[in-house]
Amino acid sequence: MEQTVMKPDSSFYRIQSNEHFIINQIKQEEYKGNKDNISRTKSYQRYFLKNPEIAWAFLASMVSRNTGWNMGDLYGEVIPDLLDEETRKRLFLTLEKANWIIFKDAFPQLLIYQYSKKIGRPLFHLLEHFYVSSFMQYEWQLFWEMGDRKRLLYALIVNEQHVIQQPVILHPSYKYKIFHSAFFILHELLHFNCVIFPTTNGELYGESVVQFKKVWKRIDLGKRLSSILFDDDLYPRFLHFAINTEPTGSRYDYERYGYEKRKRKNPFIRTVLPIIEHHNRQVGDWSLNHQPKPGWEKAPCTISPVALTNWFYQKDEQLELYHLAKQLLSKR
Repeated sequence: MEQTVMKPDSSFYRIQSNEHFIINQIKQEEYKGNKDNISRTKSYQRYFLKNPEIAWAFLASMVSRNTGWNMGDLYGEVIPDLLDEETRKRLFLTLEKANWIIFKDAFPQLLIYQYSKKIGRPLFHLLEHFYVSSFMQYEWQLFWEMGDRKRLLYALIVNEQHVIQQPVILHPSYKYKIFHSAFFILHELLHFNCVIFPTTNGELYGESVVQFKKVWKRIDLGKRLSSILFDDDLYPRFLHFAINTEPTGSRYDYERYGYEKRKRKNPFIRTVLPIIEHHNRQVGDWSLNHQPKPGWEKAPCTISPVALTNWFYQKDEQLELYHLAKQLLSKR
């Protein structure tokens, strides 16, 4: 008796072919967007404007702007006189590495969701091809089914901070030479490190960065920053700033809107910083060995956002006075 062999219909091959095409497209888009700080900032923002339900993309874009300004500061008028070139290079590479890893992990997730919307069915099984944590694979599927935007926002914050913990924060090259350095510790103690969200009327809002080495401190910070960024009154102002201000990596991007009308002191980062070719080592699935802290999906305890404009410029003046004092002492 002749055995009947069942063949998949043509739709089987079409779906598989489409998914293979999607994977390749995502890899190309991630590589293109992950060139440097400016490309990452723009990619996150463009994505958010197309997919405003994914709030994390706007948060990532605005935090990326801060990273750019910090990179530019390393080659401005003050920091080069306070830190030697080797230390500044290490600081730049630390910022660059952390943000490169986050983009490489997160942007494929965002694009898979976008393709899922486009074809009308979830494609989150493709997340395995990009080594995305099992934690986020579950959270994307849950978001597709339940549509809880805030939970997804917090899940992405939890994920990104765990993703960089081992390869950056705990890596010996960064842990001892950067995060245990006198400069980094002093900056934390004096609250020089902060993330700010500007408006085109010159006001600055944000939070100080403290205990950066602790993953849950960074997660709490991210959640508090998100509550500021998406505050009902402030969000339209932040979005207006982002849409109307080209990111350059210089603090002049927001200082030009300030009350003091400062002249530009820091360079556009693409004029002073090279494109870094990173080693493409896969980051392991952090969620296999570490469970998220209970209550991670809950909103942070926050108070109403307060403008940091005057406080921030006072911190700038303190740093400049320290710089001036060091110059005078060196002349003597």
